[in-house]
Parts: sequence; C-alpha cells; structure tokens
Amino acid sequence: MLEDLLSGAWQSVVFGVVGVGLLAAGFVLVDLLTPGKLRDLIWVQRNRNAGLLLTANQLGVAAIVFTAILTSYSDFAKGLASTVLFGLLGLGVMALAFFVLDLLTPGRLGEIICTDEPHPAARVSAATHFGAALIVCASIA
Repeated sequence: MLEDLLSGAWQSVVFGVVGVGLLAAGFVLVDLLTPGKLRDLIWVQRNRNAGLLLTANQLGVAAIVFTAILTSYSDFAKGLASTVLFGLLGLGVMALAFFVLDLLTPGRLGEIICTDEPHPAARVSAATHFGAALIVCASIA
C-alpha cells in the first residue's frame, strides 16, 4: 500500500515537471510568434492582447497535458512518453493555427497582438490557439 502511494506520488512529480516544461515551451512559442519580448509586453507594458494570447496558450497546453495524463497508458513510461509527444504536437498545431490565421487575415497578426490598444484580433487569435489545443485533446481520447 505504501509502495503504491509513493510510486503514485513520484509519478505525479514527474508528470508535473513535464507539464511545467511544456508550459514553458508554450511561453517560448508565443514569444517567438510575437515581435518583441513577451515578458516586457505583458508584465511591463501590461499589453492585454499579448496577455490574452498567452493565457489561451497556457490553458491549451494544460488541457493537452491533462488529457494525455488522464488517458495515459497503465505503463508509466508509455504514459509519460505520450504526454511529451502530444504536448509537443499540440504546440506545433497551435503554431500552425497561428500562421494560418495570419495568412487569412489582413496585417501581421503578431504585430496586431503587440499593439497597446485592445484589438478583436487578439480574441480571435486566442480562440484559434485554444481551439487548436482542444483538437489535439480530442485526438488523444
């Protein structure tokens, strides 16, 4: 009994570290998709557009990690591998969705996201980002 508890606790720590790593990768992805430094845009300039896009990204990554863990194999190593694989795949799909939306809309989406004035394109971009993550979640289940 105690051995099962300790094993479960250890697995939770490992999945947690992987999840935080994927969230960090999501932050880097949004930083690469938008001009300027994301840290400055959100925490210094208090840019709502960039904050909304990052929020959608982080929630999307968390949903993918949650779904991958929830549906993971009974074998810990396979479950961990699937979580990493689907997390990275999700980041790729979210980046693709950003680029496709950028192609379909006027202007440069990254530049629009970085403007100080709240812009409806930020909401559309955030929804597209999160929607792409939900598509990956559905493919896992």
